[in-house]
Amino acid sequence: MYSYEDRIRAVKFYINCGYNAAYTVRKLGYPDVTNLKHWYREYSQYNDLHQGRKKVSKFSDKEKRDAVDYYFSHDCNALKTVKNLGYPSRPLLIQWVKELYPEEGERCCKSFKPHVRCSQEEKIQAVMESCRGNLKISQIAEIYGVTPSAVSTWRKELLSEGRILKMQQPSANDKSIDELMREKAELEAKVKRHERDVYKLQLERDVLEKAGDILKKEKGISLDKLTNREKVFLIDALRNQYKLNELLPILRLSKSSYCYQVQCIKREDKYKEIREKIKVLFVHNKERYGYRRIHCLLKREGIIVSEKVVRRIMNEEQLLVKTTKKRKYNSYKGELSPEVENVINRDFSAPQPNQKWLTDITEFHIPAGKIYLSPIIDCFDGMAVSWTIGTSPNAELANTMLVNAIDTLKDNERPLVHSDRGCHYRWPDWINLMDGAALTRSMSKKGCSPDNSACEGFFGRLKNEMFYNRNWNHISIESFVNELDKYMHWYNEDRIKMSLGGMSPLEYRRSLGIAT
Repeated sequence: MYSYEDRIRAVKFYINCGYNAAYTVRKLGYPDVTNLKHWYREYSQYNDLHQGRKKVSKFSDKEKRDAVDYYFSHDCNALKTVKNLGYPSRPLLIQWVKELYPEEGERCCKSFKPHVRCSQEEKIQAVMESCRGNLKISQIAEIYGVTPSAVSTWRKELLSEGRILKMQQPSANDKSIDELMREKAELEAKVKRHERDVYKLQLERDVLEKAGDILKKEKGISLDKLTNREKVFLIDALRNQYKLNELLPILRLSKSSYCYQVQCIKREDKYKEIREKIKVLFVHNKERYGYRRIHCLLKREGIIVSEKVVRRIMNEEQLLVKTTKKRKYNSYKGELSPEVENVINRDFSAPQPNQKWLTDITEFHIPAGKIYLSPIIDCFDGMAVSWTIGTSPNAELANTMLVNAIDTLKDNERPLVHSDRGCHYRWPDWINLMDGAALTRSMSKKGCSPDNSACEGFFGRLKNEMFYNRNWNHISIESFVNELDKYMHWYNEDRIKMSLGGMSPLEYRRSLGIAT
């Protein structure tokens, strides 16, 4: 800030040296060229320079008057006036009100006290601490909950006019500033520890949730049971939220193992062709084959691969046979005829075809209605010798199946026919057909399904492979019957059995020269 005398001196020197601004500044050492020319223009206009500080308002008198009028017309609300008009600041508006309406301004414009009020003793204690020099003003302000400027104001007020503060000795019960600062540091460290614990718990929860969402693991799964490959997928899914060095300890995975698994994932799959072949075989067989049968099919095509590899690939590709347990159809109607001995006695093996037959009836319930299947299964190789399909589990369904099966027998073949205690196998027509063909009857004990477990197992495989977990909506009964009949033919002719060396029942009989 230059005084009036300095500015007059510079302007007159500037005029006397022929209006050479650079020469003037270099000789006098002040001001800069811009200020010098500004002073000269003011001197040329008024033949003098202003004394003191010149204040120029950027608001006109009309703008001031409009703002003050708006203030009074809206309940003397300074904040609302500033927001709606866009000018000026609230302190400047209050200043205009007091200038234009002194009496009204003193009544309407109230000054507010600060939110933090400190007693005179606290102010004196704060100033004393600042005089000791142990703490900075900002630290003292933080202790008393005020701004540093407030502490400076207290210093000016209490130390002005030579006022001397008597340094009081703290009592035994009073805590020193050092003790308070130490307690504050301990509390802050405790808060940080709690924050770290909460952060760790949040990290563990997110890891478990991602394990359920991405890896399809059940709730409560132990992270120790995850493979390193699964842990890598889990880490990659959470890398946008957490750091790698935070995730590795939670999953108990070393960084070297993580890098190794990442390289393995990026590496080209050496089972790529086999993987595609397994998918084709699984879909071609209508998702009915597990890894053992898929491995057998690959072996038949000359593809040499371990069963474990096939199982792992099918697990990775989610090629799983869908199964569901359903309540079985029960045909027991009570004791309709004399009891028949359980001749087969759970021995479901047979050295030759047409020595032991098993039969039962099973139910299929679809939206269009109920369908019933009555087959005869040969214990020799599991082939379905005969079957009938109908919409009612009546005597005709079982009798027709038996007649068709008897027609396939040779003259010297008299198989044992085993069934449960269903009413179909105790009616006179069934008994007459059995006696007429000289067939031996055998029945399970009442309510003992293991006595006919081989036939029950056939129904279980049939429903798992063909019926369960399929959408049968909008399928008519006729269409379902055709689909079921196709499966029975496929079961005999194409479906491989591991107990038959990876051959279907028909292929097995042809290999023995029994069938053509």
